[in-house]
Amino acid sequence: MTYLAHINIMPKAELLDPQGKVVVKNLPNLGIQGVSDVRIGKHVTMTLEAGSEQEAHDTVELACSKLLANVIMEGYDFVIEEG
Repeated sequence: MTYLAHINIMPKAELLDPQGKVVVKNLPNLGIQGVSDVRIGKHVTMTLEAGSEQEAHDTVELACSKLLANVIMEGYDFVIEEG
């Protein structure tokens, strides 16, 4: 069966996010007020073949922990749907 995984990878909350800080600093220049924090990460979609949703989950978990995310500096979550 085909599955589609939506993966979000974000810097851990305790780490500085320089891109987010630049965005927060410059939003007022665009007339956007009241934003106190921005965190910038990555969104990855992955289409995969697996025998079950649990197998797809295990495959995505392995891909995230071994390749897609730097687990020292980033956290991740994902949702899997039938594709």
